[in-house]
Amino acid sequence: MEQKTNSLNKKAYIKYISSLLLFGTNGIIASFILLPSNDIVFLRSLIGSILLLLIFLASQNTWTFLKYRKDIFFAVLSGAFMACSWSFLYEAYQQIGVSLATLLYYCGPIIVMAISPVLFKEKITPRKLISILIVLFGVVLINRGASISGLSFFGILCGILAAFFYAFMVIFGKLGERIGGFEKSVIQLISTFLFVLLFRVITKGFSFEFSGGNWIPILLLGLSTGIGCYLYFSPLSKIPAQTIAISGYLEPLSAVLLSVLILRERMLPVQIIGAVFILGGAILGEIRFKKSDRKIIGYREKVIGVDVFSLCSKIFLL
Repeated sequence: MEQKTNSLNKKAYIKYISSLLLFGTNGIIASFILLPSNDIVFLRSLIGSILLLLIFLASQNTWTFLKYRKDIFFAVLSGAFMACSWSFLYEAYQQIGVSLATLLYYCGPIIVMAISPVLFKEKITPRKLISILIVLFGVVLINRGASISGLSFFGILCGILAAFFYAFMVIFGKLGERIGGFEKSVIQLISTFLFVLLFRVITKGFSFEFSGGNWIPILLLGLSTGIGCYLYFSPLSKIPAQTIAISGYLEPLSAVLLSVLILRERMLPVQIIGAVFILGGAILGEIRFKKSDRKIIGYREKVIGVDVFSLCSKIFLL
């Protein structure tokens, strides 16, 4: 029985790590698609939502969202913010590159942490305040490096806006917490597609043209979205929360490394230092500590959990 349990846990870890590495390739794949950012998001959400819906139905999952009409509204609204976030993110990819855009986008969880006291009456602890300041300093360093290297200010702005819309996507996703994670991701992704479709119809009509050479990376991007969602959600119940929080940083790290190795993107020393501050501050903000086991020699602190926003949102941090 113990061997069987260990085998199941091993498969769960493999699925989870695979999903993170798969998400880390999305920016790389998108760089080979010669289309406007909104068109990329449109096709990605279309293919990804169809595939994810098919996986959900094939897994014989049951729909529960009809019981929670208020939660449906929040899930759909979360999908709308995800459409905005992805649009700005993919524009940032094209303007300033995958590595810097990914790092700016990863400020999203810190933005959630900063505004949660206003929305959810949560307290800002000294540790969280320090983590916010660390991340902000990292953003300043990245912006400083961008000005030195002559990168587009508009691209930097798109990366920051993507992070802000990501934060609202997470917040409204949290408000619809009675719907299961896998089911909610299906609703969010379909909603993302519908909102992007509506935007395209309003701005461009029903016409859609692009060269056949874009089909392969488009299909890869859509498939990685659907398959990645399945690989992410299916093992979550078998993995400790702390492992989920820390391992989740493989995604931005892999995205930055792949952008350097495959796309030959370069980062100035000041930008590398900024990246360390952003990732380090984000990790510090997610880990929760509890003082326990008081002894004569002092205190021993034990990690007991992660920020709830991280668990709700890691799937969409691409």
